Amino acid sequence: MNLGVMLPRDLPPEQVLPYARRAEEAGFAELWVVEDLGFRGGIAQAAAVLAATTSIHVGIGVLPVGARNVAFAAMECTSLAELFPGRVTIGVGHGMPDWMRSVGAWPASPLRALEDYVRTLRDHLRGEAGPAVVPDVLTGVRGPKSLKVSGAVADGTVLAEPVTPEYVRWALDRIAAERPHRIVAYNACAVDEDENRALATVRPALAWIGEPDWAPHLAPLPFAAEFAALRARCASREEFTDRLPAGWVRQLSIVGTPGQARTRLDELAAAGVTTSVLIPAAADPLAALEGLAVR
Repeated sequence: MNLGVMLPRDLPPEQVLPYARRAEEAGFAELWVVEDLGFRGGIAQAAAVLAATTSIHVGIGVLPVGARNVAFAAMECTSLAELFPGRVTIGVGHGMPDWMRSVGAWPASPLRALEDYVRTLRDHLRGEAGPAVVPDVLTGVRGPKSLKVSGAVADGTVLAEPVTPEYVRWALDRIAAERPHRIVAYNACAVDEDENRALATVRPALAWIGEPDWAPHLAPLPFAAEFAALRARCASREEFTDRLPAGWVRQLSIVGTPGQARTRLDELAAAGVTTSVLIPAAADPLAALEGLAVR
C-alpha cells in the first residue's frame, strides 16, 4: 500500500510549495490536492506541486464533472501527463450537491453524467494524441449506485474520509470491478508518542461526520445507531466531538502512537486500500508532516 498525504485546501499560499517539497522529502509516495468550491483549483495546484518536486506522485481529488467540460479537462490532464509522465492520477466525481447547485452545475442525471464523463475522458487520454504514459482516472464517489458506476468505467475509486476497513469492504462489494481497481482512502490523522494528545488533536477534524451525505461511511459500523443518536443529542459540533468515545475516534481516523497508526494502516491495506492518504489534523500541517510519515 502506498502512503500519501493531502495538501490542505486552506494552507496559506506561501506554504503550498514548501509543503509539497517536504512531503516528498519525508518519503510520502503520493500527494493529493482537492478542488473544493471557494478554495484552489485542482489542476492549477497539481501543476504547481509537480513542477516544484521531482518524484512524488500527485493525485487530483476530485474534479466535479458538472463544472468542467470534458474536452477541456482532457486537454489539461493530457498536458500534466505529458509534462510529468507517470506522476499524475486524475480524480473526478459528482462534486458536493449543494456547491454544484449553487453555481448551476448539478446535472439532471448525476449517474449518467458521471459514467459518460469518465468514459469520454479516458477515451481522450488514450486517443491518438494522448500522452505516452496515460494517467489513471478515478472517481470520488460514495453512494452504492455511484460506486457501481466506478467499478464499471474507472481505474479506481477515491473514498472520502472517514474510511474504515468495514466501509472499504462494503464499497468494494458495490464496486464489483472485473479488472484491477485502485482504492484511495482519505483519513484524518494525528500521530504522537502520547496517544491522548493525538486523540485530542484529531477530534476537531471529525466534527462534520454524521451529516446526511456521510451515511454510507457509517452504516457498516457496529456503533452506527449509537453514533447517530449522539449526534442528534448534541447542540453543536464542538459538543459532539468532545463527547465522542475514544474508541470511536480510533475507528474514524488514523490516530495514536506511530505503532498504532501503522497497525491501522495495515488493517486498511488488508481490507483493500491501495493508497492511504493522511489528512493532517494538527494546527500546523507543515510542521506535522515528518511525524505523519509512519512506516
